[in-house]
Amino acid sequence: MVNDTANLLHSATLHLLRHARTVDVGMDLDGPRASLLSVLVFGGPQQVTRLAEIEQVSPPAVTKLVTALEAAGLVSRARSTDDRRVVVVSATTAGRRLLHKGRAARVREIARLLRGLPERDLATLRRAAVIIDRVLAR
Repeated sequence: MVNDTANLLHSATLHLLRHARTVDVGMDLDGPRASLLSVLVFGGPQQVTRLAEIEQVSPPAVTKLVTALEAAGLVSRARSTDDRRVVVVSATTAGRRLLHKGRAARVREIARLLRGLPERDLATLRRAAVIIDRVLAR
């Protein structure tokens, strides 16, 4: 039962995210860049080493992503005031604006998919989302 549910959730989330990404055209960011920017917008400034941990990639890979996002004016980096060897990356105002715009477009698209569903189904999906969020927050 658990594995069957996990399999269904895995497939459903992949399909949902792929579909929601269709409205990302205006963001002009690939998945890794959008993911990194999302971490910075919703998680606040992060050290490069921490970003690598969160994104599950090497520090050089994160540095490459940060360089691209910085060139686009979406993030900035600064040396830590506590330890000059540490680089802290932050989302810029333009980066926050772009990510919020993209998220709003994806949420609108998902809401469009859900329109017309019976209240009971919407309540079930809401409950499932709460449970998933709770499990991930452990």
